[in-house]
Amino acid sequence: MITSSIVETRIRPGSLAAWAIAVRPHTLWIAVVPVVVANAFAWRAGSLDPRIALLSLAVAVLMQIITNLQNDVGYTVRGGEHVDRVGPRSGMPRATALGLLSVPTVRWAIVLAVVAALAAGLPLAMRAGWPAALIGLASIGAALGYMGGPRPIAYGPYGEFVVLAFFGWAAVGGAFFVQAQLITPAVAIASTAIGSLAAAVLALNNYRDADHDRASRRRTFAVRAGATAARRMYVVLLFAPFGLVALLAAVERAVVLGLPALLLPIALVLLRRFDRAAGGTAQTQLLLATIKLQLGFGVLLAVAAVLAR
Repeated sequence: MITSSIVETRIRPGSLAAWAIAVRPHTLWIAVVPVVVANAFAWRAGSLDPRIALLSLAVAVLMQIITNLQNDVGYTVRGGEHVDRVGPRSGMPRATALGLLSVPTVRWAIVLAVVAALAAGLPLAMRAGWPAALIGLASIGAALGYMGGPRPIAYGPYGEFVVLAFFGWAAVGGAFFVQAQLITPAVAIASTAIGSLAAAVLALNNYRDADHDRASRRRTFAVRAGATAARRMYVVLLFAPFGLVALLAAVERAVVLGLPALLLPIALVLLRRFDRAAGGTAQTQLLLATIKLQLGFGVLLAVAAVLAR
């Protein structure tokens, strides 16, 4: 277990390493996958503009950075971060909780990231109109509100739905819409599949952290509904995307769009591991494996969209 004293001796306050703890660069690809999928479908539809694709990618990454920074500050301000928390970083608290970055400094960084997101999103709104602007503003609001404001999303039972909405419908659907100015049935199905796997990651995270969250006065779905219901949610979110790509292949009459179904055996292995995981480190490894499944699924779906043109 990594204690705060060990971290403080290894990382200098205000350094790039301290900012890396707050920004979490290893999570940024989670924002990249939906945009890659969206632009693969835009290319399939003959509507891909590389400049718009790059701007969409920039906005998505900035949204993830805003969320991560707000997460760091929000936990610290609410006293919800504990050194004994089980997590992907072996119990390492947030940068602000360690004193590696000050709360005001991180809040200023959030402001700068929001300004950058608005600047990158302006050409998208000018191209696609008020729907694109609305999606962008709602995404900023969700990023700030996940761990900010008087009633943070992360402290309630609807976090998984918010992830489905913003990492699926808004991210994939929005990035496609700014390219084509419409939403097709194929994109609606694909966005739900991508968002479902993203929500599965959060569902497993909240299942693992239920005891910690309960002590921190967080009322996540896992805390409120209990372990059995939380397990069922994870299973549904994990396997729904495979049914959705089968539907996608049927609707589009393109068998290749079912390519992500090749990963179904991996999902079955994850389910067996979930039933056997005793908790703690085992569940953390399962969480990382679920994230990898999400990445692989997104990559195969993007490749399938390109091949199906």
